[in-house]
Amino acid sequence: MPARKKVVAKAKGASRPATTRSTKGAKASPRKAVPKSTAAAPKAKGKAGKARSATSTTTAAPASAPAARSALHASRRAKAFTPGRDVMVIDWALFGELSRALALKVARDFDPDLVIGVATAGVIPGATVAAIMDVEFHSMIISRRYHTDTVRASPAVFGNVPVEVRDQHVLIVDETCSSGATLRLAVSALRNAGAAQVRTAVSFRTGSYRPDYMAIETDAAIVLPWDREILVDGELVLNPEYDGVIGIR
Repeated sequence: MPARKKVVAKAKGASRPATTRSTKGAKASPRKAVPKSTAAAPKAKGKAGKARSATSTTTAAPASAPAARSALHASRRAKAFTPGRDVMVIDWALFGELSRALALKVARDFDPDLVIGVATAGVIPGATVAAIMDVEFHSMIISRRYHTDTVRASPAVFGNVPVEVRDQHVLIVDETCSSGATLRLAVSALRNAGAAQVRTAVSFRTGSYRPDYMAIETDAAIVLPWDREILVDGELVLNPEYDGVIGIR
């Protein structure tokens, strides 16, 4: 394979740093008048009391977010981990070997100019495959769950398709595929953006859709190494999505 330029990772849809807006001439917020220590402050009456009550109501609203996330975790768990279905827990060592095998399968048949990882989970195997093949890497967001507390019926593309795909041979990488809805949407988006050729690759094929390349084919529910544990208050704990799933600890 000819020498290529060094891998360049460009994540699309990354949030921009917050800008500081001028507050000149702006009215002071009612919260500024609330004492720092409310324990010793007398109970406010009249309009001031109403303002403080409104502020209290506003700050209490985000408490519903954990409940929404918990419901979403339960929904995913019920769908993926049905009774009687095998569970395959992937550790980092096995993930590395599967990524190596996937890169070799692709290299024997296809010479991509760049690799596109489907964010979020497809970015990790995508970047690994791109590094092994020594080709440029980019990402694009296609998701049923992005910016929502519920799972959409169909995936959607968020942000722009990388402009670098025009007239290029592109390999799309995702971590798993079942129905193929996400990969079909990715292929369509890249072709519309001017890609000369598009092929698909996944670490795990778990359903009816057949990508061009796969590392492994299985009917089991997959637990990925970067997803099994999450950080809570600075400590790694079992992802709530897998709470109660047999064989995961």
